Amino acid sequence: MEGVGLRKVSSHCSISEMDDYDLSRLLDRPRINIERQRSFDERSLGELSLNKGSVENFEHIYSPGARSGFDTPASSTRNSFEPHPMVAEAWEALRRSLVYFRGQPVGTIAAYDHASEEVLNYDQVFVRDFVPSALAFLMNGEPDIVKNFLLKTLQLQAWEKRVDRFKLGEGAMPASFKVLHDPVRKTDTIVADFGESAIGRVAPVDSGFWWIILLRAYTKSTGDMSLAESPECQKGMRLIMTLCLSEGFDTFPTLLCADGCSMIDRRMGIYGYPIEIQALFFMSLRCALSMLKPDAEGKEFIERIVKRLHALSFHMRNYFWLDFRQLNDIYRYKTEEYSHTAVNKFNVIPDSIPDWVFDFMPTRGGYFIGNVSPARMDFRWFALGNCVAILCSLATPEQSMAIMDLIEARWEELVGEMPLKISYPAIESHEWRIVTGCDPKNTRWSYHNGGSWPVLLWLLTAACIKTGRPQIARRAIDLAETRLLKDGWPEYYDGKLGRYIGKQARRFQTWSIAGYLVAKMMLEDPSHLGMVSLEEDKLMKPLIKRSSSWTC
Repeated sequence: MEGVGLRKVSSHCSISEMDDYDLSRLLDRPRINIERQRSFDERSLGELSLNKGSVENFEHIYSPGARSGFDTPASSTRNSFEPHPMVAEAWEALRRSLVYFRGQPVGTIAAYDHASEEVLNYDQVFVRDFVPSALAFLMNGEPDIVKNFLLKTLQLQAWEKRVDRFKLGEGAMPASFKVLHDPVRKTDTIVADFGESAIGRVAPVDSGFWWIILLRAYTKSTGDMSLAESPECQKGMRLIMTLCLSEGFDTFPTLLCADGCSMIDRRMGIYGYPIEIQALFFMSLRCALSMLKPDAEGKEFIERIVKRLHALSFHMRNYFWLDFRQLNDIYRYKTEEYSHTAVNKFNVIPDSIPDWVFDFMPTRGGYFIGNVSPARMDFRWFALGNCVAILCSLATPEQSMAIMDLIEARWEELVGEMPLKISYPAIESHEWRIVTGCDPKNTRWSYHNGGSWPVLLWLLTAACIKTGRPQIARRAIDLAETRLLKDGWPEYYDGKLGRYIGKQARRFQTWSIAGYLVAKMMLEDPSHLGMVSLEEDKLMKPLIKRSSSWTC
């Protein structure tokens, strides 16, 4: 970065001496509100209906509110009704998880579970895990910690990153970092992990996407454009985009990924083109497009992003989308077609369609399937990818409504007694042995293999509000409130219905706490949706000849 003077260091090296300035100096500029020409993602949400009513300008509104006291969150003081008693407990638990670097908060640890014998890496600040914490603080009028986190991870991006003798791309963001306090020398040191310490040694593809999405959320919440428009953040976004938009042998606009590169960070058969990564990729492209300056360096990236967005939206909406009509079409596919007029473009063998999907698919509803690649379709439901697809308008309005129809129609399977299934259905028996490599943590209906994750509550709530279905979110939150606090905020739940605390679940899992708070605050004040919502760009609407959700 210009003017920072970073040395080439290993990703396990310290940055205690690397920067003799504090976080605020990197961007010691007055907060300003700048009226910019609206990019294609910055349209009003005026057309959005909540119970057939009007919700105005979610995407443009920002109401940071006053900073709250320790036990009186600003989100509660701004509302006339009495908050749920869990809210104060959640805020107290969230603040206990704060991590400080040189006296300034820079993130939250993954879990604050002192009862656990093995800490592993749960005492680190994970980029993806911090997102719901960041949103909670933004909604509560406390943006400083989010700004500190964005700047600190930006510094870590500039490190030279190596796994064994291989050098990672310059734009890669860390999966996590840890602050080491030396009480004798009275120094703080940061150690970062870019995948070289992770299980399976997989780099986190989603970290850079979440960083860009969070940068936009900070900008929308505070009205402060100076952070995103700084040379450092502009360069950071360009480096991430360089990694994603590099040319290779790809014939699809989707990103090719290894297994375990996202929230599902263990072997679960998501290698190829997983829906979670594609949805986050799409959202980060749109967020970057709204924040990149059209200067000499940014203009080329803007042009490349626009082209990629058009291709990606067409590909995802046509080839990843599954509803009753499309399922019937795939069931009747011919194979071995060779020409540009082929209908079965990926040569999917109809006999490979699993039996469960025929009963799972309602006549009204649909979803983006887990993966599409040559001769392979992963028909599993993945919650994060579908919710993000709604928020960033990768899903058309019709497809968004169809996803919500599916959740309502298959409530017992996808929500059960604790929201929300990360994937459905679970893989088991011989398939589990082959796909997971006999992973003892991802047994059937546990962890990433059909486990229920409370953190997904905030994504479900945001998707519900955007589609005008807040009653679904309210029902899910009511379910969570019956168990989460008394169970000690577990990381995940096990079983077909999500009835049992996960067999290896950490308690006081920070993103379970933050996910609940964000869901509550968003439902109480839907204007918060603007931080994480992007309206559909009319120029990207593809001509989809079949219906998005087949109705009788």
